[in-house]
Amino acid sequence: MRNKTHNSNQPQPPLTSITIHAVAEPTRKRRGEAAEAAFLARATHLGFTVCLPWGDSNRYDSVVELERGFLRVQVKSATLYAETRYRVKTTGASGLVYTSREIDFFVAYVVPENIWYIIPIQAVGSRKGIRFYPHTRRQSRAMFEKYREAWCLLDSCLSVRLRKSLPRRCRSKHLEIRCALCPQRG
Repeated sequence: MRNKTHNSNQPQPPLTSITIHAVAEPTRKRRGEAAEAAFLARATHLGFTVCLPWGDSNRYDSVVELERGFLRVQVKSATLYAETRYRVKTTGASGLVYTSREIDFFVAYVVPENIWYIIPIQAVGSRKGIRFYPHTRRQSRAMFEKYREAWCLLDSCLSVRLRKSLPRRCRSKHLEIRCALCPQRG
């Protein structure tokens, strides 16, 4: 029996999406592992290449790449809604705040809301924790809302990531998804 050769003129089957449901025991370590698995699933679904470092000795959990080179990502999650907010620590096990020498992005996953925040580490600054108010638009409280679902930042140059104002156009030419406040969101 002969093998059929691939003919690019023939219609191809549609791409399928694989969904990962990350479930964790109620320990910090397990919840962190589940958040990292969820990040891997979401980022690869969007078209990013995701590399995982061997072991857990690095200050970053993943390395992502689309068109702009490799970027180090630290993933954290929040599950507790208290006082109208979710809170995520921006420190590692050592208690030290992450810096731009160690990571490029701080990614926070608000599990009950299924919301991702893609935050350049420079925006975190020296804060030991950051708060997310997904149910309010008050500017004083919602300072990180502009990073909600901002996956396009992972495909943008450093100068774009550091802008304080909203962009006039999408930051990424390669992603179909638009961030929560993107002017091109449809």
